[in-house]
Amino acid sequence: MNADVDPGTSTREAGTGDAQPPWRARPLSAGRALALSCHPGPVVAVTTLTLALAATAGHGAARCLLLTVAVLTGQLSVGWCNDAYDALRDTVNGRKDKPVVVGTVGQGTVWAAAFGALALCVPLSLACGALAGTAHLIAVAAAWGYNLRLKATALSWLPYAIGFASLPALVSLSLPGTPWPAWWAVTGGALLGVGAHLADVLPDIRGDLATGVRGLPHRLGATGTRLLLPVPLVAASVVLTLGPQGRAGVGAVLVPLAAGAIAVAGLLLGRRHEKAPFVGAVAVAALDVGLLMGHGTGVT
Repeated sequence: MNADVDPGTSTREAGTGDAQPPWRARPLSAGRALALSCHPGPVVAVTTLTLALAATAGHGAARCLLLTVAVLTGQLSVGWCNDAYDALRDTVNGRKDKPVVVGTVGQGTVWAAAFGALALCVPLSLACGALAGTAHLIAVAAAWGYNLRLKATALSWLPYAIGFASLPALVSLSLPGTPWPAWWAVTGGALLGVGAHLADVLPDIRGDLATGVRGLPHRLGATGTRLLLPVPLVAASVVLTLGPQGRAGVGAVLVPLAAGAIAVAGLLLGRRHEKAPFVGAVAVAALDVGLLMGHGTGVT
């Protein structure tokens, strides 16, 4: 593998021309291949979280739909941008799970889908309100910045923090009177985003390093990332449990303790089972998402 390959160089410029990769995937329809290129897991997760927050905040059905579609188009644009921009890097790493790499959808088609979704995202976001739309578009811009540059820097965590923090802001600022979300909703979202970044990058650290990517997790290494991964997630549990007024009680102690215990158990079991720390972190993240959906944005 060539660590000096420029990830922004097209396949043709890299000397591969139109040659087919040495493997072949099952035939896929163009629509299905394009859908798989958008990173459907994160797209569905973030869009569903937005819908849940909107409903919790008291938005009506029409406004819930608008918020959800605005976030959906933004997430689609980010996912397609990622796969289109990383096509050469994914080819070098032999990513057979990437439709662009195996040739079931063209890189140009994915770029067109990314810009098309972005073009829809702008008016849909602003239709949610000037402040709300601006908050969301800043998050989308940060995510595009991550794809195009920041993922290879020590600030790779920042777009994730901005993106997750923007969700309660978008939902809250869309309410009548444009109320600001509670500090704990934004802070908890940001911490959850940092944890999501560490978890997302962890499986790809070795391949990314081979193509010159040096984000925060890559600088920490796989072991350092596993050790750090539970920290922002447990911190989010503390913030989302202790932050809301009037919610102090037994749960204010038990929930953070449970989150910490799960994280520590994952780290200890990691000595025998390599994936245990990641599984523990996912469990804590699920708890954090439940807390965020349960508490809403703090303005109702």
